[in-house]
Amino acid sequence: MDLKIKHFVVFITIGLAISCKQQVLNVSKIEGKEIRIDTTIPQNDSTNAYIKPFRDRVNQILDSTLAYAPKKITKVDGIYNTTAGNLLADIIFSAAAPIFKSRTNNNLDFVFFNHGGIRSIISQGKVSARTAFEVMPFENTMVVAELSGKSIKKMLAYLLDSGMAHPISGIQIVLNTDNTLASVKIQGKPFDENRNYFVATSDYLAAGGDSMVFFKDALNVTRIDYLIRNAMIDHFKKVDTVAAKVDKRFYKLAP
Repeated sequence: MDLKIKHFVVFITIGLAISCKQQVLNVSKIEGKEIRIDTTIPQNDSTNAYIKPFRDRVNQILDSTLAYAPKKITKVDGIYNTTAGNLLADIIFSAAAPIFKSRTNNNLDFVFFNHGGIRSIISQGKVSARTAFEVMPFENTMVVAELSGKSIKKMLAYLLDSGMAHPISGIQIVLNTDNTLASVKIQGKPFDENRNYFVATSDYLAAGGDSMVFFKDALNVTRIDYLIRNAMIDHFKKVDTVAAKVDKRFYKLAP
């Protein structure tokens, strides 16, 4: 009798195992509905009353004056470098360099950022935290990529081919009248193709964003863990006047 029970239990167990293995579930249909959240939705008074103190506090922080801009700062006021590009690149350099030095004992060589990453002008007048959010609305952080001289040459080719004033700091590029390179200096010294350089940029660009594929050849990438926008806000807090000008960091020789 016991033997029959054992056989029965084994038979049932095997049968259940086989039936489970044969059962295949497939999704037959997925349905969705788009619900637009815009001004057509009526406001809820109780919800509005609840969030008003928080909204007012956020706006107060964002709109508090941190510094003053004596003139408009924009990314279209120069051919090869601009006031907005120079300001942003210099802020990134000054913010990233000491952190990078403390973590690696290496010196930052220069900054290379993208023209399209600057999303707004800085108007003449008061400068606030909201200004930084308008210029840099993304959650991009600073990183430092170690690039070979060969990769730096690709970067320079990209810069020349783009025809745009990409923000740079710590490097000087001079063009001949025919748009070929006349000279490249990094930290005041001629570019050396046989050495590596430490270049600060954003995490987005370091991953090859904006077609900057040369960053994907980085030998090492050090995360600075510092939002570019926060670096801007911290800079505004340190200065009374936000000064920026077009200079000789990238220019063409006169004919």
